[in-house]
Amino acid sequence: MYRPKAFVETDLAALDALIARDNFVTLVTVRDGEPVVNHLPVLYRREGDAIELRGHWARPNPQATYAGPATLVVHGPHAYVSPSWYPDKEAEARVPTWNYAVAHLRGILETFEDEASLAQLVDDLSRQHEARVGRDWRFESGRDDHRVQLRGIVGFYFRVETTTMKFKLNQNHPAANRLAVADELERQQRDASREIAALMRQRTPTEG
Repeated sequence: MYRPKAFVETDLAALDALIARDNFVTLVTVRDGEPVVNHLPVLYRREGDAIELRGHWARPNPQATYAGPATLVVHGPHAYVSPSWYPDKEAEARVPTWNYAVAHLRGILETFEDEASLAQLVDDLSRQHEARVGRDWRFESGRDDHRVQLRGIVGFYFRVETTTMKFKLNQNHPAANRLAVADELERQQRDASREIAALMRQRTPTEG
């Protein structure tokens, strides 16, 4: 990922926040020289610098037979930035851009298929997401009709070796421009635009 110095983010707390915001990720592997790409919900755990994610594929998914090096993309908010929002737009001949936050995790995939681990994974995922929508569906390991569904999936662990984050938030502009853009983004209807505005304010130095 192209990362000018101004946009490099290294604080793993920023990764925690990205995953907490949206744990639906893009998983990229390579088979026979061709990329294989899937989009999956994952569970995230970090202890210090050690990061592990869990998820699963449908068993017929070709990626479900893969173990080895992989890249996982965590998508953050993003928003268009109009050059008309910059106070110095004329003097500096400003042009349009896009602000965003994203993380690329590189590591090793390991698969698992034992019933106990798959049941725990499905239960953990459902507990997390059912709570978010105000419901209470649970995987019931005592029910044969629930357990049989586990035969249709393959689980994975993704153990992260390197983390690369890019938070492109106009850090290469003077503070006046950054705050003006944040003001405009806060007026937009998109939640992601307002999220970008909040990130920009967090990372814009204040005087005094």
